[in-house]
Amino acid sequence: MKVVGNLYLPPHHEGKAPAIVIGHPMGAVKEQGSNLYAQKLAEMGYVTLAIDLSYWGQSEGQPRNAVLPDMYSEDFSAAVDYLRTLDSVDPERIGAIGICGSGSFAISAAKIDPRIKAVVTASMYNMGVAARHALHQSLTLEQRKALIEEAALQRDVEFSGGETAYTSGTPHEITENSDPIAKEFYSFYRTARGEFTPQGAEERTTTHPTLSSFTKFMNFYPFEDIETISPRALMFITGDIAHSREFSEDAFSKAAEPKELVVIKGAQHIDLYDNTDYIPFDRIDSFFKEHLK
Repeated sequence: MKVVGNLYLPPHHEGKAPAIVIGHPMGAVKEQGSNLYAQKLAEMGYVTLAIDLSYWGQSEGQPRNAVLPDMYSEDFSAAVDYLRTLDSVDPERIGAIGICGSGSFAISAAKIDPRIKAVVTASMYNMGVAARHALHQSLTLEQRKALIEEAALQRDVEFSGGETAYTSGTPHEITENSDPIAKEFYSFYRTARGEFTPQGAEERTTTHPTLSSFTKFMNFYPFEDIETISPRALMFITGDIAHSREFSEDAFSKAAEPKELVVIKGAQHIDLYDNTDYIPFDRIDSFFKEHLK
């Protein structure tokens, strides 16, 4: 399977530079946050590669929008495979950035890929916890079992040639009574701010994983053994009013040194996708300069 990415080179680049792989929010594509990080860090002297995770965007994988967290983590390692072959890259100075759900995929990859020397996450979601328990542990065990049952029966439908069903993701309409988190995601994914539909894809499925595969996240435990990444460094960036803050704080509490938790005052979850007033690029640059020596 081919994984597609946008490669950015530093201006006036000569010699071998440090490199960074950048993963997009879960259900999004590289044009929705990752390219911005890649461009800004390339301007700071890094070779950067913003990838589309498998089954999303321009990358291969059928069925589209399938949930396969091990494959998402593999995409980070595949990107490292590629970067290490480039004459412009120092193969011993490669890091990773994961935005939203990709933060958990980057950590999962780094646990078993020591070629990833340092990891930064921004507005990280632990997709395993989010699927098993929802935000703030709001999903009961009975509700979880009902979702598992629904997804399993949907496999029967699709195996028999029935229509694919999609779940979760960003709503396509909101009202004044909509959930605040739904409104927040809508303001990015369903407006000119961040809306992007890859060529050949259906706009109605953007950010929506398939129902029949979504329960695979319930078997995903990216923070188990996170301490084994040490002595490679981790930085967790979150907004102080981000609904996802709990995931960065949980990862930070479980990780071993060296580690940093950066809390951005006034920032919501989606502000760390594209709002350069909140994304601490100078802190990210300092972190990689120290840990990609």
